Amino acid sequence: MARLIYSAISSLDGYTEDMEGNFDWAAPDEEVHGFINNLERTAGTHLYGRRMYETLMVWETDPNLAAENPLTRDFAEIWQAANKIVYSRTLGSVSTRKTQLEHNFDPEAIRQLKKGVDQDILIGGPELAAHAFRSGLIDECHLFLIPIIVGGGKPSLPGNVRLELELLEERRFSNGTVFLRYRTSQGRVT
Repeated sequence: MARLIYSAISSLDGYTEDMEGNFDWAAPDEEVHGFINNLERTAGTHLYGRRMYETLMVWETDPNLAAENPLTRDFAEIWQAANKIVYSRTLGSVSTRKTQLEHNFDPEAIRQLKKGVDQDILIGGPELAAHAFRSGLIDECHLFLIPIIVGGGKPSLPGNVRLELELLEERRFSNGTVFLRYRTSQGRVT
């Protein structure tokens, strides 16, 4: 069965965006970007909310982004190869290949997806991930903590959720970023 993995780049004080909605402080350097590419390579499906999809679709719609360097080209190829499901009640259509649009997040459909695919599933965006956390669907969290305090904004983890985590891996990067990989209590095989 595939794992559902929540992956987020977060400030040290726990935000994916600052109070103005900016996340330029979260841009990974080459070392972190290469590590992220290798993590993303293991997933066959990505789940996004509208805002996260609109942010990431440039990896297919803007060829100049992929042409910047080998790391960005690699990421663009990984992103384009993955199946994508976008959850939005306001988006009328999607503009990238291998992408389907769903209007409602259905926990049972995600459970069936986890059973039906071989490769892991990534869920991106804290708002969509909050639904998955509250439904007991998240098996692992991959958190990249950036050495910055932004003082507020969009929280990287949901409120009103209590969940035990087991640290599986940690890695420190030369730019001060720390990667933490946790298994959730529902992600444990018993």
